[in-house]
This record gives sequence, structure tokens and C-alpha cells, in this order.
Amino acid sequence: MPGLHDSSVAPPPRGRGCCCSCSAAMCKIVKGLVHVAIVVTLSIVVFSGLADYSFSARIAQESVSYAAIACLYIYTSSDREERIVSGIFLGILAVVILAAAPSSKGKTAPVAVIAACNIVALSVYCLWKICALVQACLRRLRGRGAAAAAAAAVDAEAPLAPVLKQAATTGCSTAEQQITFHIEDLPRKFSYEEIRAVTGDFGIVVGRGGSGEVFRGLLDDGMAVAVKRITSDKPIGEQDFLREISIVANMHQRSLVRLLGYCLLRGGAGQYLVYPFFEHGSLDWWLFNGEERRRLLPWPTRRRIAVDVARALAYLHHECRRQILHLDVKPANILLDGGLRGHLSDFGISMSIAQDMTSVDTRGRGTPGYMAPEIWVSSLSAKSDVYSYGMTLLELVSGRRGFVAGRDSSETPDFLARVVREKTARGELMEVVDTVMAHVDEAEVEAVVKVALCCVQHRRDVRPSMLTVVDMLEGRVVAGLPPESRLSVVDFMEPLSSPAGHDR
Repeated sequence: MPGLHDSSVAPPPRGRGCCCSCSAAMCKIVKGLVHVAIVVTLSIVVFSGLADYSFSARIAQESVSYAAIACLYIYTSSDREERIVSGIFLGILAVVILAAAPSSKGKTAPVAVIAACNIVALSVYCLWKICALVQACLRRLRGRGAAAAAAAAVDAEAPLAPVLKQAATTGCSTAEQQITFHIEDLPRKFSYEEIRAVTGDFGIVVGRGGSGEVFRGLLDDGMAVAVKRITSDKPIGEQDFLREISIVANMHQRSLVRLLGYCLLRGGAGQYLVYPFFEHGSLDWWLFNGEERRRLLPWPTRRRIAVDVARALAYLHHECRRQILHLDVKPANILLDGGLRGHLSDFGISMSIAQDMTSVDTRGRGTPGYMAPEIWVSSLSAKSDVYSYGMTLLELVSGRRGFVAGRDSSETPDFLARVVREKTARGELMEVVDTVMAHVDEAEVEAVVKVALCCVQHRRDVRPSMLTVVDMLEGRVVAGLPPESRLSVVDFMEPLSSPAGHDR
């Protein structure tokens, strides 16, 4: 999925999703007609084998029909379990046929037995496929009902409260309203064959990252999805994987990318996650690919994205039954829907942390430029996500990457934060604001930048919680200039040279 661990992708041309949906529907119709033609042809062949001509010809005709029916069963089974059941059923029919071969009732009996077995096999096959079609239709209806409920919940959302100017001393008195929706069913369990069918045998790669590849696919109802194949060096065990799936299934927050399904192969041979596909791609595709794209993200849109992601992180940190740490918050993991609303992705799987976090090894996890200093020494907390969010917020305001490994050896991962601190202290903040944005309210930008600077403080104990961040962004709490930002860049360089020193 774009945005899942460094997997950013350019949105496809407009209308492509509709064309893909039509193509998928046409393929399903053609496939169904082919199945009907095969069954009808086999039925004609089976009944014609009862005609009055040579015994050997009739035996050969019925035997070939049985073999064709057996192939039809095996090659149309969607998973291993169906193949096993089909094999057992066909084996029983084969035993009946062999038992009738030495019959003393003449040459008609063996032919009639084989024909009867073929008719039974075709009848069972038709019933099987009809039942599967009915189940697929019911799933589609349930899915549409859930989508309609989710859309109604989104449409009912009240506009975000505006960010108050710094001179205001009191914030909005209304409490924050979290927009949630309920997923009626648990994520769907896919077979490996279904995953291959959905992705067209993994034909369209839309992203690659440290933990796996992401493929574009289409479900039976034409819904576009992103399928992530987990290829981590240390894959999560089967039981832990299923436990994480159950945790993610209980997360109901508007700005989190929801999990649609999963596939788990026996013995840890493969793990797949199925998510909705976002046609507008990830935030980094819009921010870091030229002025024309950045110009399509005006300041109100950027501020709204910032609040969306802040709400999602606050939900993960403070409102889940078990705290979830994202550990890789960055623009590549923020997906944009049709209304350019932000949705946080790539969370929950192997990321849920127990209360005792002393045994969790997090060294090197994340992306340079967004990683909090304490992650390098496995000192983990929700404040690590706060730091990454602050860096992302600075990139939203400036429209430039905060750090690119190898670009300039003189730049440190917190280079952008250093520059913004110095400009803010000198009263030159607008010099670092993205110049392509028109009609920017300087007071609003200053308030958001102060929130970001509070988040990226080197000492994690003085960073705000994400709940406080939401309050500051929505104007209920006024963000002040943090102590570290009152220092010059030269004064601030020395403490950064010893990351562990401030957490003692």
C-alpha cells in the first residue's frame, strides 16, 4: 500500500479505477460464461455416452468425461482445503466406478455406473458454484452497507475548529469529537490463491519498503485495494500475527487506514495484509515532487491533514485498549483520500507494545530524519511518535524534506528543525514557509510551527502528548515557544552530540 514503510506512489490518471473495475467485471462475466459452457458440454458428452453403440467407445467416452470433471474440480478450487475435499469426493466416485467394472449384469452396467457418477459430480459442482456465488453476493451487499455507514459518518463530521491566534488566551470550550465508525465483521481471511487473483499474480507493484512490497489489486466487487506482502528479516510468528490482526480489527477511527483482510500461510511461509487503495497516493508524493503538486495543497488543506494525523496518533496512544506505537510517522505513511483528508497507515502489525517496554528492541526502526534520538538506544515511548509527527509538521509547513541521507554530509537529521528554531527566534519564520502557498495566515502558521517545535524537543519528557497536540492545533491550548527554541543553533548543537544524555 502506498505509504506503508517508505512506499510512496504517484496517483494513477483519473478514471483508471473505473476502467479497472469495468475490466474486472467483464472478466468475471466471461469467466462465468466459460464455466457454464464447459458444464453444458460435459453434460451432453455424459448423456451421449449412454447411446447404443460399441461398448469400448462408451466406456472411453464416460472415462474421459470423468477425467475432465476431475480437472474441473481441481483447477477451480480456490484454496488447499477445497482441493482436499474435492479429491476425497472424486476418490469415492472412483471407488464406485471400479467396483462396478467386474459386474455380472452385462456390459451396460459399468457404463451406466460411470455415467451416473459423472452426473452426480456435475450436479454437486453446480450446487457448489451456485452457493459460492450467493455467498459472494451477500458479502458484497454487507460491504456496501458498511461503506454507506462509513460515508454517512464522514459526512456528519463537523468542520475543524480554526487555530486561534497567539494573542488569544482562551481556547474553544467544546470538547473534541472523535469521528469513528464500526467495522461490522472481522477482517476477511484470504487464501493465497485469492491473493494471487486479487493482485493479478502480483503484477502491479505500487511500493517497496523495509518491511515488504505493496501491490495494487481488485476485489470481486471491483473495489481497489493495496496488498502488502510482509518480507521483514524478523517476521512475526503466526500466533502474534493473528493477535495483532484482532487488535487492529477493533480500531475504529476515521483517520486510520482500516484493514480489510489478511492472508497467513502455514509455517510463516507468507503474510499478507489487504488495505483500501488511495487513488491520491501518499503525502510525500504531493510535497516533494515539484511546485505544481505543492500548489494543490493550500494552507487550509495542510493544516487539516495535520489535525487528521494528530487525531489518529492520539487515538493509538490514548484511546486503544492496548497502546499502539507507530514508530514510523512520516509523509510516506500518510495517505490522502478524494477530499485530501489525511489517513495514517502502516500501524498495528508487530507494533503494539505492552506496558513493560524494557524488552522491546527498537534500535534502527524508523526512517532517518523522523526518528527520535532515544530510539537509537531502545528507549521507547509514545513521545517517540510525537517527535516524528513534529518533523512531519515542519515538512508540511516548509514544503521541503527535512533530511535526505547522503545529500549533504553537513546536514544532520534535525537540520530543518534547527533552521526553523533559529528563524523563529529571530522573527523570520515566514522565510521557511512554502512559497507556493498563497494567502497564508501568518499567525496560524506561527501557532502550528510552535506546536511542531514543542514536539521535536530533544528531551522527550518535555514533549507534549498527542492529546495536547490536538488541543493546541484546534485552539483549546495555546502553544508557547519551547525552551530549546530560545537557544541559537550554535548553542543547541552541543547537547545533540550526546542523545542519551538528556534522558538521564
